[in-house]
Amino acid sequence: MSFWESNKKILSEQYGGLLDEITSEKGELLPSQDIKIEITPCGEPSLCVKGIYVHSPRDPLREGQRLAQAVDSGNGPVVVLGFGLGYAAQAAAKIASGSGRPVIVVEKYANLLRKAMELRDFGDFLSNNRIIFVVGGTGEGITGALGIANELISAENADKKPSVIRNKALTDLDEKWYGAVEDKIRTWTMRDDVNAATLKRFGRRWVHNLSRNMRAICEFPGISRLADLAAAGESPALPVFLAAAGPSLDRISPLLRDIYRRCIVVAVDTNLRFFVKNGVEPDFVLVVDPQFWNSRHLDFCSCERTALIAESAVYPPILRLPFKNIFLCGSLFPLGMFIEKQVDPKGRLGAGGSVATTAWDFARILGGSEIWIAGLDLAYPNLKTHFRGARFEERANSLSVRFNPTEKWVTRALRDGLPFKARSANGEPVLTDRRLSLYAAWFENQFRKYPQVKNFGVFRDGLEISGLQSVETDALLSLPERRDEIDRRIEDAFLKTEKEFNDVENSRERAKKYENAVSGLKRGLASIKKTAEDGASIARQALKRELNAAQKDKVIKDLDALTRRVTESEVKEVAGFLLPLIEDDKEKTSTDSSDPFRTYLNSTLKLFSGLAQAAEINLK
Repeated sequence: MSFWESNKKILSEQYGGLLDEITSEKGELLPSQDIKIEITPCGEPSLCVKGIYVHSPRDPLREGQRLAQAVDSGNGPVVVLGFGLGYAAQAAAKIASGSGRPVIVVEKYANLLRKAMELRDFGDFLSNNRIIFVVGGTGEGITGALGIANELISAENADKKPSVIRNKALTDLDEKWYGAVEDKIRTWTMRDDVNAATLKRFGRRWVHNLSRNMRAICEFPGISRLADLAAAGESPALPVFLAAAGPSLDRISPLLRDIYRRCIVVAVDTNLRFFVKNGVEPDFVLVVDPQFWNSRHLDFCSCERTALIAESAVYPPILRLPFKNIFLCGSLFPLGMFIEKQVDPKGRLGAGGSVATTAWDFARILGGSEIWIAGLDLAYPNLKTHFRGARFEERANSLSVRFNPTEKWVTRALRDGLPFKARSANGEPVLTDRRLSLYAAWFENQFRKYPQVKNFGVFRDGLEISGLQSVETDALLSLPERRDEIDRRIEDAFLKTEKEFNDVENSRERAKKYENAVSGLKRGLASIKKTAEDGASIARQALKRELNAAQKDKVIKDLDALTRRVTESEVKEVAGFLLPLIEDDKEKTSTDSSDPFRTYLNSTLKLFSGLAQAAEINLK
């Protein structure tokens, strides 16, 4: 049996989509005259593309093993840019298999991948169930591949940053294509850094808000009760209009009333005042940010006809505003999750770091097959940050003084996010930044994940987002007017929720579950605090004394028992949420490196001390 036949058999069984891709003549292909195969002195084939050697002309096998040595460090997935004949990918997979790390192969040309399958035996390589292929297109599949790889890696491996192996000949030949892939890898990698910084900045605020809002979990229904509202009934699904808060939102204002007559309208907290100013109250507005200043977006906004969709960690006064209805989405934080799980699960919404990402996922859950989007710039077209009249602009103007004018506020906003130029929706360069590019990657990933939802963007001046189709406003305004039907469906959903959720028996049962959940939470946190304080005390005392072997064994045994007690607690995630990041003390590590026992005691002391502090904060 030829290499192709044996490889093809595995491909058909495990990689059906990939087999179709490399055997079809569709997509971008490398001209056959640009591909040249040579047999090297070691007996293995080598590859030339456009006259450039992709592998060593003498020993490509050894060269691949050398390139794969970069895999030795790290716990994240291994990304191979440029497959060629697969020498580096095979060597990397062999090294990575020991620690269970996935390998992602990124290759622009499908026919080059087929050529490799014809020339070499990839039986062992393909049989590894941790190989992911990204072939052709714009390379946007790398984001989804990294997401899949992330789920395959053991949860104990906190550092999941990918290791990248480059076939320099191939990446240089298609520098722009592979460069775009690397940009997406960098964006993915930055996500954890951004999340850690956000937790450090707002972690206590989230916990503080949740402690004041916990009863709201008992009192307000969840967004799961609104699922498929747009798709209910026999008539076609209702379209959903989603407004983000980018500068291009200004251009939609003359059309708002026409849009309102045709679509379910979903706004975000940042732009609610934009709707009120234009005389339109949206059907739903989403609020998920916990900060006080974020709550100021809602100042003086009429909301009697609007339903609030909120996360339970929002700034508490928001939940007392006179909205028509209030629904909660599933909490993103362990404290809220713990209460919800025992009292009333609300229904999860995606969280990409921006309220616009959460709003899109809510629009999807409503069941609309079409989501029409405005203001999703994720960039600074013409150096503008938000729509005209946004709270950010008003605050900058009100605080403007001679030596700190509005222009300085705007410059700071443009500078502090690490700005760079990227391709806009109209093909021209536009200024964006690291944070906004993360949001764009989230949207692209979700658009691929839910292909049945069609996403249309109007007045697109910002960042190019794969999967968001640019359309003229005529297409939006050609939709039939359905406001009476929209109002009826929304009202029916509200009445049904009121009847079921606020039924006397259901309310009494929820209240009982809530009291039990809070009591259990307090007991669990107090127990973890006491356990962690005991563990810290044992480690601290042991560091002060010289112990013999028997005493060391007893200390380790006692600390292990306390650790097990923490890991078995049902509130461990709640307590651990605020656990300070345990950074390596390089000076102390080098001093104690000759004594593994003291190194263990130091790290255990940090862990238990931090855990006791985190539990105390939650209890307060």
